Amino acid sequence: MTDLQKEKIRSLRMQGVSYLKIGGILGVPDNTVRSFCRQCGLGEEAKNTCCCKQCGKLIKIIPKRKPKIFCSDECRAEWWNTHPENVQRKAVYHFTCAYCGKPFTAYGNKGRKYCCHQCYIADRFGSDRHE
Repeated sequence: MTDLQKEKIRSLRMQGVSYLKIGGILGVPDNTVRSFCRQCGLGEEAKNTCCCKQCGKLIKIIPKRKPKIFCSDECRAEWWNTHPENVQRKAVYHFTCAYCGKPFTAYGNKGRKYCCHQCYIADRFGSDRHE
C-alpha cells in the first residue's frame, strides 16, 4: 500500500466508512484495509469517533444523536468562511432601490427598500430635514 492510500484509509475510516467500502474505493482488498486499521488503532472503536472537518481533531459520537461535524464554533466558522462556494443560500431576494433606482440583492430580508444606508437617509430626511 502507498502512503497516499494509507492516509485515505485513515480519513475514510474516521468518517465511519466500512472496510468493504474503503476497499472498493481504493481498489484494495477489504481484509488488507481491516488489518491496516487494526494496526493503527482504527478498528471498531473508530465507529464511535469522527474527525473535525476543519482541524481533524477527534470528536466522540454520542449514540442516538446527530454526529458533530466540527469540534468547536471556531472551527465551524473558519471552515464556512474558507468554503463560501458550499453555502446554499436559499433566501436571496432581488430589489430595486426606492431612492436611487439601482437593482440590488439582499439575503434573508424580503422587506428591504434601499440598497444602502445613505439612500435610506437621503430618502427619509433629504429635503425635509431641519438643521
